[in-house]
Amino acid sequence: MDLLCNAYSNASDNEEEEEESAKQPRPENFTPPNSKRLKPDNPFTHTKTQNPLSDSTQFPALRIEAPVPGRYVSKRERGLLGSQPTAPDPNPDALLLTTSPVFGSISDSDVPRDIKSLLRNKTRKGRAQLGQMPQRMSVPLSGHTKAVNAVHWSPTHAHLLASASMDQTICIWNVWSSDQKVARVLNFHNAAIKDVKWSGQGLFVLSCGYDSSSKLVDVERGIETQVFKEDQVVSVVKFHPDNFNLFVSGGSKGGLRLWDVRNGKAVHEYVRGHDPILDVEFTTNGKQIISSSDASGRNLSENSIVVWDVSRQVPLSNQVYVEAYTCPCVRCHTFEPFFVAQSNGNYIAIFSSIPPFKLNKYKRYESHGVSGFPIKCVFSVDGEKLISGSSDGSIYFYDYRSSELVRRIKAYEQACIDIAIHPSIPNVIASCSWNGEVSVFE
Repeated sequence: MDLLCNAYSNASDNEEEEEESAKQPRPENFTPPNSKRLKPDNPFTHTKTQNPLSDSTQFPALRIEAPVPGRYVSKRERGLLGSQPTAPDPNPDALLLTTSPVFGSISDSDVPRDIKSLLRNKTRKGRAQLGQMPQRMSVPLSGHTKAVNAVHWSPTHAHLLASASMDQTICIWNVWSSDQKVARVLNFHNAAIKDVKWSGQGLFVLSCGYDSSSKLVDVERGIETQVFKEDQVVSVVKFHPDNFNLFVSGGSKGGLRLWDVRNGKAVHEYVRGHDPILDVEFTTNGKQIISSSDASGRNLSENSIVVWDVSRQVPLSNQVYVEAYTCPCVRCHTFEPFFVAQSNGNYIAIFSSIPPFKLNKYKRYESHGVSGFPIKCVFSVDGEKLISGSSDGSIYFYDYRSSELVRRIKAYEQACIDIAIHPSIPNVIASCSWNGEVSVFE
């Protein structure tokens, strides 16, 4: 007994166990504990981490293998194994979370000083340029590999431009950046993309396409936040002018729906026929929706252009345009009670946006015998110019009052698909083409 007492009085249990465990070979992958918290491995090695996990959900990167059967395990090692936290079962939805590649900055920090001054002082600086028209291409933007269907300037971050392409991507361009102009490439759709719109509530874009869905994406974090599934190819989306929680979508089966992004549900549905929706537009007061359909297979005196009451979900008029042509684009005037429709009859018609929504038979914008026909159009900020993209690759500028053609710019070898007016610099426009080019003119 004295020998046993002497043996155990000279060393503690832990010391003896440490000596014995030191004699045993350690597993090859054993990692000793570190007093500092280790950062978790970042699965997105080529992207920035925009939304790190909170401290309560981060776990050290310490990994210890299970004990080898028959091997002695000390108290310290057993305690370490017992105290190792176990990660909860992953959320199935979280496994689907992907981030978009970060190519450049979305900040305006490296935008030239004169451009930044115009962007930040649009009321004082912009008014001096009202009435001016773009003269030349100033910024070519290359990145898409197929046709570009839509371009749209951010209303809140006016140095950023979004473009949607048949190559299944959306490019976010930092247009005047002196470094990298491609800031983000969003590839959340698995089919060609037809349309893209910026939200008026920060850095979010809404897109739609051939995968029968509309998607809301947080550009800053590069993640998809909501998906709005449909039973049709979605060809066009448009935010409500006064409530950016609402947007309307139109598709290939004639479906026209008003969605609420707060609950991800369609709150209204507007049903008239099964003809594909070509374009939609809210009136200036936001109380009506104007839709244009490809009604070539039906009676063209009905459903080609329909004006809807937003709240009552009923058509106010379905005999607005009775000529034997479809209209791929409808646009309301900036502030006057009129809207225009680009007709495949090679002219642009003008209508009243007040009931009974009559066609102006004495005034329209002729294409002056050019080989192409108009595709998309938009009014200038001051409402004095109507700017149209054409199938011959040109951009046409019309005087709104007289309907005369005042300028033509040959922009592309193939069709000019879309036009977007800059929200704060009136003499700057963006356009895109069927050959994949995106350009800024000033």
